[in-house]
Amino acid sequence: MTAPGPPPELVARLAATDDSHLLRFWEELDDAGRERLATQAADLDFAAAQRLYQAKASGPDTSGDVAAMAATAAPPAAVVRLPQSEQDRTERAAAIKRGEALLHSGAVGAILVAGGQGTRLGFDKPKGMFPVGPVSGTTLFALLAGQLKARGEAAGVTIPLYVMTSPATDAPTREEFAAQNYYGLGEENVVFFCQGTMPAVDDATGKALLAAKDEVAVSPDGHGGLVAALKNRGALDDMQRRGVTTLYYHQVDNPTAIVCDPAFLGAHRQLGGEVSTKVVAKVAPEEKMGVVCDCDGVTQIIEYSDLPDEAAAKTDADGGLLLWAGNTAIHCFERSFLERLASDGESGAGLPFHVAHKKVPHLNDAGELVEPTEPNAYKFERFIFDSLPLASVAPVVETDREREFNPVKNAEGSDSPATAKAALTRLHHGWLEAAGATIADGATVEILPSFALDEAGVKAKVPAGTRYDADTVLK
Repeated sequence: MTAPGPPPELVARLAATDDSHLLRFWEELDDAGRERLATQAADLDFAAAQRLYQAKASGPDTSGDVAAMAATAAPPAAVVRLPQSEQDRTERAAAIKRGEALLHSGAVGAILVAGGQGTRLGFDKPKGMFPVGPVSGTTLFALLAGQLKARGEAAGVTIPLYVMTSPATDAPTREEFAAQNYYGLGEENVVFFCQGTMPAVDDATGKALLAAKDEVAVSPDGHGGLVAALKNRGALDDMQRRGVTTLYYHQVDNPTAIVCDPAFLGAHRQLGGEVSTKVVAKVAPEEKMGVVCDCDGVTQIIEYSDLPDEAAAKTDADGGLLLWAGNTAIHCFERSFLERLASDGESGAGLPFHVAHKKVPHLNDAGELVEPTEPNAYKFERFIFDSLPLASVAPVVETDREREFNPVKNAEGSDSPATAKAALTRLHHGWLEAAGATIADGATVEILPSFALDEAGVKAKVPAGTRYDADTVLK
């Protein structure tokens, strides 16, 4: 019996970009395989991939432009540094009050970027499921969602959580949240939306590649894919229905991020930001962090891989790093700004795509899997920080590195589970000692968000003179 042919509209779409070869194994597939390929291909923008490939193939090398921009970059002008004076502390207190009022109004939502796998940690699940609690083994998801629940309770509201997944993490993330009863947030207040993907194309021909006979080779469209995904999956509409005007954005790998931080929300509003960015002072010129800076009066982020060594090493009059402001990937967004970016994206004027030359396994004409030893394909992704130059106001707020920037990225060494657990222990022990408690040598006390969010919360619950002689979890 002859297999039914591919949908005519799919045939026409692929022919328009010279990608008809993606259907060459159609007759070998069963019904489920044909459905998988047709559904996936219908959701991919082959025309955009073709335009990006042509621009890469025929366009000038712009690496010199980035180097020239970096050479003239200056520290961000619209910046709030860590408090040093009494006036600074007064202004911070005012920002906290404004942020608390914004939270109390119910106008705040949180965006959690959770598309990454734990591959680099030797963990074959979504990174958010990685256990990082120093005593409890609590996961990243639980710590961050627990903060959000406690923050909402303190403000007398429920703060909705918008979780951006990737095709690789979407199903297991949804399953984990359901299994954990949505961490007490309520199923109706957790909105999942999966980021898009882009086809990977052959670097010599620009043609899309097959990962399997029933699967196009794709890659996630980057954290900048957030904007299109928010619109396409209905999350922006959900925010509007709930009256959410301001979004706190953070990534899943940083367990010490202060979720919906009132001080940051307040500073963002006080400065009239459309998008604001939290930064930390870089510890060395060669540190692998993007830098927030001003180029020709426009605030933007230059990735560390694009920052020439001589620009990274420049110092100011006091001998400190000139480009000191390291990007933490923590932002505040106005919903109206995200809506504008989404609208611009539909007209082709949204966040730009970046091109990466990568090794992409693929099928050859004989249907055999090829594992390249050298880069053979281009992948396309967007970066959310490219939104900064598009904002009318993009303030920068410094935070304390030890307190708030302890990501889990590597299996060992810096930015590893060990350093994150040590940071959580140091933070929690500091809160307890400030409350007058003592901790025996060798004992570890972990404080879950359900117990307290900060030093003041610990002081309200732990009597002075309390002693901990063994590992303890306060919850």
